[in-house]
Amino acid sequence: MKSAQKTPHGRPRALRTPGGLSFRLEPRALIVVVLLVVAALVAGVVLIGTGDYPIPAGDVVRTLLGDGDPGQEFIVEELRLPRVLVGLLVGASLGLGGALFQAVSRNPLGSPDVLGLGQGATAGALVMIVLFSGSTAQVTLGALVGGLVTGALIYLLAWRRGVHGYRLVLVGIGVSAMATAVNGYLLTKADFVDAARALVWMTGTLDGRDWKQVWPLLALAGVLVPLVLANARGLRMMEMGDDVSYTLGVRVERVRLLLMVCAVLLTAAATAAAGPVSFVALTAPQLARRLTRSPGPNLVPSLCMGAALLVIADWASQRLFGDGQLPVGVVTGVLGGVYLLWLLVTERRAGRI
Repeated sequence: MKSAQKTPHGRPRALRTPGGLSFRLEPRALIVVVLLVVAALVAGVVLIGTGDYPIPAGDVVRTLLGDGDPGQEFIVEELRLPRVLVGLLVGASLGLGGALFQAVSRNPLGSPDVLGLGQGATAGALVMIVLFSGSTAQVTLGALVGGLVTGALIYLLAWRRGVHGYRLVLVGIGVSAMATAVNGYLLTKADFVDAARALVWMTGTLDGRDWKQVWPLLALAGVLVPLVLANARGLRMMEMGDDVSYTLGVRVERVRLLLMVCAVLLTAAATAAAGPVSFVALTAPQLARRLTRSPGPNLVPSLCMGAALLVIADWASQRLFGDGQLPVGVVTGVLGGVYLLWLLVTERRAGRI
């Protein structure tokens, strides 16, 4: 790093590289990110040790470091670690995708849950399940295609000399309603076995996830996350308005389209891997912003918050309901609904709604 600008209190606020790139460094946001990463890792270790054959956290760590016995290595590395990694990657993808949509639309309700991307991906998966009795790989592909088609449809319908936030949300709500109707129709046409299979998938679940789901998610995140962060400066400027962004040299529509494509891909891939896990994309950016108290999209904190939320919710779905296990989407739906009600009550008391 070439230089670091400092606040009156001597704390670094911006870092500049020899190449001329600058990065904002918010101390509080950095602390929040570190704490969220630690929380996600600790929850992951605890979750790996949870099950019919419990393993102490210390043994889990030793096994992950290559010092466990053969039995523990099989249980940890083949059965439980892939599920936890899928949970971390899905949560991170949903958190980042939700932050992007909320920043682009400049609306806290502009998340994939509201815009209908989850319903669109569900429609693609249901087509493969109901009409073709597709395999797991085919259902995953159908969900990914459904999410991408839905995202493209929303963007095209919302386009009118550019894409504006409220129009994007309104179009997304309409597309979501249509996709929900299509999903209901497909379920009525399914036989009993396919309908039961579809309902389990539609709740959002991490059951049975293995390395086949980990590698595609990891590869996609490895490409999209750096691409998103490279355009974070333009996204931050766009929050001041399109006119101001144009004067500052930001290619607004180009940046907006690029980031929306990234958000759609992240959301569609997460839905394809775990089903439509609700409310993570909506609540993770909001919780991250409240913790960091920082303006702007809070992309990295939202990513870390999503990962932590989903892994903790998965642990809760396995341990807090006795012998029965709930799909993780049920737990995130309950927690997200409670948070949304609390947020509405808080905003009303503050006189903002």
